Amino acid sequence: MGTGRARGEWRPSRPTRLWGIDLFLDEEGGSTTVTVAVSLLASLALVFALVQVAWVGSRAGDVQAVADSAALSAMAPVKAFRTVAQVADATVLSLGLTGLMMVGAGAVTALVPGLGPAGLRVVEAGRSVLESRRTFAQSAAEGLERLEKAVPAAMAAQSWSVVRANSAGAVSYNGLAIPYPATGSSSYGLADDVQASVDSLSQAAEDMAAASDAAKAEHDAADAALEKGWRADCVDDPSCARSRASRLAGLSGSANPGCPHKEGWSFGMALRRARAYYTARAASEAPTSSSTEERARSALRSAYYAYALRALNQGCVTESGNRVSVSLPELAHNADTTRASTLYTESRWPCTEEEGGRTAHAFSGCPGATGASSGVASVADVESGTCRRCEVCGLDLASLGAVASASYNIDNGFEHYWAQIVAASREWEPAENAARAAEERSRAAAEQGASLFDRALEALAVPRPSLKPPGYLGAVALVARPGAQATGSLVSAFSGEASLPAGCAIAGACLAAEDATGQENVLARFFDSMSQGEEAGVAGVLQGVVGLWGELLVGYGGAYGSVSDAAGRLLDGLDAVGASSVATWLKDKVGSLVAAAGFEPADLRLRKPVLCNTQDILSADGSSTAADLRRYLQAMPADGTPAEMLAAFGRTVRDDLGEQELTIAELTVPGTSISVPFKVKVKTLWGGS
Repeated sequence: MGTGRARGEWRPSRPTRLWGIDLFLDEEGGSTTVTVAVSLLASLALVFALVQVAWVGSRAGDVQAVADSAALSAMAPVKAFRTVAQVADATVLSLGLTGLMMVGAGAVTALVPGLGPAGLRVVEAGRSVLESRRTFAQSAAEGLERLEKAVPAAMAAQSWSVVRANSAGAVSYNGLAIPYPATGSSSYGLADDVQASVDSLSQAAEDMAAASDAAKAEHDAADAALEKGWRADCVDDPSCARSRASRLAGLSGSANPGCPHKEGWSFGMALRRARAYYTARAASEAPTSSSTEERARSALRSAYYAYALRALNQGCVTESGNRVSVSLPELAHNADTTRASTLYTESRWPCTEEEGGRTAHAFSGCPGATGASSGVASVADVESGTCRRCEVCGLDLASLGAVASASYNIDNGFEHYWAQIVAASREWEPAENAARAAEERSRAAAEQGASLFDRALEALAVPRPSLKPPGYLGAVALVARPGAQATGSLVSAFSGEASLPAGCAIAGACLAAEDATGQENVLARFFDSMSQGEEAGVAGVLQGVVGLWGELLVGYGGAYGSVSDAAGRLLDGLDAVGASSVATWLKDKVGSLVAAAGFEPADLRLRKPVLCNTQDILSADGSSTAADLRRYLQAMPADGTPAEMLAAFGRTVRDDLGEQELTIAELTVPGTSISVPFKVKVKTLWGGS
């Protein structure tokens, strides 16, 4: 059987075909291949058109970003110059302060008895620091002047290279940054001269040391004599005046004070003790028996005590102005000293008229006194024959001189120790007066030294350098972009070529200061970078210097306190060496001078480039206007070196440094012959490292 339609079967009619439609619709009414291809082409054309629009839009705004980058990069050389100058300034200032304080500390030390040579060594070390400061300051001023002259060229080259680096493909940029002001007007002030004052101060320190040595010799002699007197009066060896006064006269309390150290003792104390002793002995004297011999000895003792008390009452220990006077009587203790005393010439002995003539007796009840009373006589009268010696009581020079002989010659007698005190006083008085005179000379030298120190401080306290390099007010970047065509065959095949119109932009940048701390400032960053780079060996040498003046150098004006605080800590350390009164005075004087100097601290704040309003830069400088900037944009050549571009603006720059390594200054390590060069690699420095 077949499968065809039966005769007379109904068939649907074909739709009427319009001309050209069958290219897009098939017989079934669906899309043809042509329809799909056209749809794809239309979609691709739309997509690539949108890509070109986005490309043009994004590239149109990039010129401002490039100008911003150029302005910021142009400030890197200014920042680098300021960093180098700040390091040099703070180094000079801190070296000056450290050296001067060392000289002051050495002068104070030179005034300490026995430490004159040590003090002069400290002074010489301080002078070495100041000499290092002087040579460093001179070379730094010259090096910074050279470096400053290269700043404009560096700003132009740095900004020009940033602009060029942003060119890519069909889009190119041209331009650079202009410094404001175009030339610098820095005033370094690094080489202020304190050497003359320091040389004079050094000579004054030598005078102080000489006076101190002389004072030490006299002080040593005075102290030795004082110790002799103190030991005889207060230290049992095997006994002393105080012990004998307690035992023999029963003295105690305030009448017989003790003194454990010679520093609290004086010859006046010994004199008062002796007066109290003889007063008590005279009051308590009485014969120990009724024998003629004992009654005679008691009478002689009473006479001796009265004489001693009179002599002691005439003694004195005084101080007038800067001189002392010590007058302690040497008491009679044998025939010769008795003959030289009032005990010998005093008429106090009773006389009677005896068969052999007028006779002197030791006491009125002497058994030998049988005749009529005949007044009084002296031992001198007996020895001269004016009256006779009593053979019963035996009054004569020998018996009177023997009263104190035993107690003088043996170590358990009060007179034995009193004689030592008198001998010590006669050594002490001239030595003490000579020591005081030497101390006066020391004070005069110290006053001169303080005046010279003040003068040197005035020289150091000059205003800090004024850093105004080219571009210190800021930089204005001028960037132009010529028109460009979008590249890429695929894009142009579907949408034709898109064009990027020409454009230009300006931007301003300046340096903004950050707050400095002890760990975050120019110097901390500077020395950190040195220790991490190729200059590690140099850093090792510098660390010895930093150890000497690191607190003033890195922390000055920050968290480590003021200069006066640092000086106070240095000078207070001298107390441990036993500073004399003049040395203490000079120490306090030096400290107060430093505190009153009012140093203006070195500016150690870090600075960073920031964008700012170009009009603010132009207004601060006053040499250009917005119209000038427009004219510069119009005059900008399509291509050229930074110098050629600046020439088109009517500006010229010189770059005498190129990419060489520049030695800014030389720092001689104090006390050595080592000279450390302060070098910068110009290309790296301008790059902002």
